[in-house]
Amino acid sequence: MATATWNGTVLATSTETVIVEGNHYFPPESVVVALLPSETTSYCGWKGKASYASVQVNGAINTDAAWFYEQPYDAAKEITGRIAFWKGVVVSDD
Repeated sequence: MATATWNGTVLATSTETVIVEGNHYFPPESVVVALLPSETTSYCGWKGKASYASVQVNGAINTDAAWFYEQPYDAAKEITGRIAFWKGVVVSDD
């Protein structure tokens, strides 16, 4: 089971993450905190366009701490709509 936490709060827990390049991509239904929309995007040569969201926990905001691929390239289709974390979010593999 993988668990994502930030500031002592669980953001997501799942036994069905997909690991790509060392990152756990969580099913969207496993995320249990508010994700705030962001205008930030980036591009990966083999995954495509990533969109970002900020994490909000107890009034604190971690800007662009989550990312996802709405329409990844075929090589990364298994992560479509799944959410990964960074920027201080700790992901443990329990």
